[in-house]
Amino acid sequence: MFTGLIETTGTVLCLTPNEGVTRITIGAPHALVSRLNTGDSVAVSGVCLTALDIEPHAFPPRFSADLAVETIARTTLSRLKPDSTVNLELPTPAGSPLGGHVVQGHVDGTATLIASEPITPDAETTDYRLRFSIPDTLTRYVVEKGSITVEGISLTVAAIHGNEVEIAIIPHTWAATSLRTLSPGEPLNIEVDILSKYAEAQAEKSFNLTEQYLIANGY
Repeated sequence: MFTGLIETTGTVLCLTPNEGVTRITIGAPHALVSRLNTGDSVAVSGVCLTALDIEPHAFPPRFSADLAVETIARTTLSRLKPDSTVNLELPTPAGSPLGGHVVQGHVDGTATLIASEPITPDAETTDYRLRFSIPDTLTRYVVEKGSITVEGISLTVAAIHGNEVEIAIIPHTWAATSLRTLSPGEPLNIEVDILSKYAEAQAEKSFNLTEQYLIANGY
């Protein structure tokens, strides 16, 4: 499990198509790569991957991961190019404070970046307003002041109008993540709050009152 608090960023070194899978290799700080073991989970821009071919003493330190067909279809990772910046997070150890929200690293779909605009353009340090459109199938899981994961970052929804979502980005998040490198029109990995999906599933079960259910429960 992750929390959406980005530990550091990395750089895509290469994408290598192989039979059945595509391998992505990422350069990252030694402090992160040296903590990885083969088979460990690592979130790459919001996508939970399995670390392989870990080389903490290479220049730069690096690790690889295989992208399954489902990962390629549902996320942005196969569209990345060498030198693209990615957000990196290791799983949260049991008992650690949950500073963000529950993030699985299971991307629900991709959004399209509309704009990322500074609130005070002439200021040395400023907040930003991120606007993006999400697929219509995900809008029911997004609410104002609710949580959403964008490129692996735990963020709070400032507003939603139809399928357009607005997020307030503080200066630290802007400086410490890949958001500053993205341009309008680029895709974003989106994971909605898992709690909203569980709530929907339970509500659907509650309203699915069949004759067999009523008899079994003494009605």
